[in-house]
Amino acid sequence: MASLWFETALLPSGWAQGVRVSARAGRIEAVSAGTGPQPGDERHAIGLPGLPNLHSHAFQRGLAGLTERRADGADSFWSWRELMYRFVERLGPEELEAISALCFAEMLEGGFTHVGEFHYLHHDTGGSPFADPGELAGRIAAAAARSGIGLTLLPVFYAHGGFGGAPPAPRQRRFLSDVPGFARILESCRRAVQPLPGASVGLAPHSLRAVTPQELAAVVQLAPGAVVHIHIAEQVREVEECQAWSGQRPIEWLLAAQPPDARWCLVHATQATAAELAGIAACGAVAGLCPITEASLGDGIFAATEFRNRGGRFGIGSDSNILLDAAQELRTLEYSQRLVQRARNVLAGGAASSTGRTLFDAALAGGWQALEGEPGSPMGLTQGASLDVVTLRATHPALLERSGDEILDSWIFAGGRELIDCVFRAGQRLVTDGRHRDRDALIGGYARALHRLRR
Repeated sequence: MASLWFETALLPSGWAQGVRVSARAGRIEAVSAGTGPQPGDERHAIGLPGLPNLHSHAFQRGLAGLTERRADGADSFWSWRELMYRFVERLGPEELEAISALCFAEMLEGGFTHVGEFHYLHHDTGGSPFADPGELAGRIAAAAARSGIGLTLLPVFYAHGGFGGAPPAPRQRRFLSDVPGFARILESCRRAVQPLPGASVGLAPHSLRAVTPQELAAVVQLAPGAVVHIHIAEQVREVEECQAWSGQRPIEWLLAAQPPDARWCLVHATQATAAELAGIAACGAVAGLCPITEASLGDGIFAATEFRNRGGRFGIGSDSNILLDAAQELRTLEYSQRLVQRARNVLAGGAASSTGRTLFDAALAGGWQALEGEPGSPMGLTQGASLDVVTLRATHPALLERSGDEILDSWIFAGGRELIDCVFRAGQRLVTDGRHRDRDALIGGYARALHRLRR
């Protein structure tokens, strides 16, 4: 039994004072407001629900800062991808686990308490399957266990190098499978996460570039009821190639041929048209936005204002993990809209609404839908939900004399991860004074892994 008491906390009903949260086996049993602490309660000033991170490639944390030299000619997502492929060619199971473990710990330090790991690295360095098809998925699960983060594992189906079943490139060999082989990977992933409390397995057809229509339909049937994540319409070239293949844009094709529903997360969707935004909103799918990575790769800017006005749902992810800060992801999303529209507070819910609160609430609800697949499942500081809490430093200059939604506005727009004090996942305190409990050991493993990869 664990009990936390907060001077102020954000509940589903709004901000409340004197909040006591009790939990058993990591799940919230009761929440009461307007009460004082009881003996044995752990006391904190400000409590927020932990945010879900709906899209991550954890191994790419090891690339952060190593791709910032201009390539010959035009530098783009596609030239970045070649550098990423080179990194992948040397990445072994031990290195994957070590990099992922630190990445997950840094996510916790940055305010994320659950991650959707879009896992497409399946085979050995030569492209041959491991004896256990889920060897590398097991390493992701082990990294999640070491860090304590909640995990939705999203094994990726990847079969082709371009639209219409084009042959894959040699550097994609570690990702590839056919449908029967992917079914074996999927089953191994389920075994790998079984020991982790609250963990689940969805599935992820990588992109329309990497699957044929027949394969997409078959893969989706392998996990009825599971969440489905797919990269889509991230790049202009991707849209052009899809049009050359099918006569339709990627989202347009998907909405007609394999209609998504509320279980689906369309990752990036950067190049969506107004009609496509309306279609995504109407079917209830979540747009998976990764603002820092999308800016880093020069993807473009998602039309978040128009999507929100149509009732669309979104969540945020850290994707390439170059910087792990939930607040900064939300800030980057809002600032991108301001730059396009030359206006302020464009994603706020209405006149006098807090932009920070609007962003936070949307990312919490959309992120959990994308990772849990059930819009009505309990989330946040409410009975039945996992006790996932982020506490903020009330004495930090950015939070002095702040109350209610001003706290969120100041965390997102005037602070960031440096304002985070403690983080709890399933009732366990994993971060204290902004540092993960095993940070030093995880950094040591990460350093050894990078040394082997770069020598």
